[in-house]
Amino acid sequence: MQAAGIKDVRAVIDDSKRRISTGERETVLFIDEIHRFTRTQQDALLPAVENRWVTLIGATTENPSFSVVGPLLSRSLLLTLKPLAAEDVRALVDRAIEDERGLAGKLTVEEDARDHIVRVAGADARKALTLLEAIADAAPASGLVTAVLAEKSMDAALVAYDKSGDQHYDVISAFIKSVRGSDVDAALHYLARMVVAGEDPRFIARRLVILAAEDIGLADPQGLVVAQAAADAVSFIGMPEGRIVLAEATAYLALAPKSNRSYKALDAAIADVRAGKAGVVPQHLRDAHYAGAERIGHGKGYLYAHDAPHGVASQQYLPDSVEGTVYYTPTDHGFERTLSERRAQIRKLLGRED
Repeated sequence: MQAAGIKDVRAVIDDSKRRISTGERETVLFIDEIHRFTRTQQDALLPAVENRWVTLIGATTENPSFSVVGPLLSRSLLLTLKPLAAEDVRALVDRAIEDERGLAGKLTVEEDARDHIVRVAGADARKALTLLEAIADAAPASGLVTAVLAEKSMDAALVAYDKSGDQHYDVISAFIKSVRGSDVDAALHYLARMVVAGEDPRFIARRLVILAAEDIGLADPQGLVVAQAAADAVSFIGMPEGRIVLAEATAYLALAPKSNRSYKALDAAIADVRAGKAGVVPQHLRDAHYAGAERIGHGKGYLYAHDAPHGVASQQYLPDSVEGTVYYTPTDHGFERTLSERRAQIRKLLGRED
């Protein structure tokens, strides 16, 4: 049934239950694009599946982990259909050109033109046929289709990209991983796919800001400045000019030295706090800016860093429970090499040489 709703599905389930009660076989219920059903609608299918009133077959172009409710997914056998290979799409195009049900050989399509159709269509057979149809409509009376004609018939490839589906998550994942992996060309490729598909540029910019702090960090502190500036600029000027800003930020971040040590250090500290190692703040570090603080010893013995040689006061800062713990260890990448040298000097002044 086309454009069926939950009311139609329930009618099928009720009919199946009636058939089973009379000794007939259970009904096979096929729901195409099951991801379009809401969570409530999908939940309504559970009793029918659990009681074997129907054999449910759901088809979706989305990742089931995101688009199908967990209880229904756990009761299902997941079969993944692989994309068509270029050879498969080529065979389809050839058949459509020659078959009586297609163009019936009325066009002479050059090899380069066929290759162009296959390349633009990607792994999408439906898109290949749509492109072929558009080319056929633009073909001259001679019926000769050249690569030039094929290209002119397609202003741009229809990028397989659903901003709420698999392609959204897969492409942004590949984009971030390419920047993290310092492959600037791959990063710009995935950026181009998102730009052509109409992805929200603010979403791309936000992810670059996160990446700058997470994956570049103190190896190049300017990375976060560039990413934040790009996010602000994109929000201000919009598209299509925003792509220029995103390209600059992407190239800079991809080529920047990488380090995740700063946030990993914080995660380690968070783990200690959650494990009950917060400890008592040392007396000399407690707030002493109130009446009575001196009487209870708050701030007593505190050494003011600016009065110490080199601006580093040697005293205990961590609570006793984690005293001596090292959270942050810089890499030798980019600016962190300088920070590593500074850290060694400071630890020496604090009497904590490694």
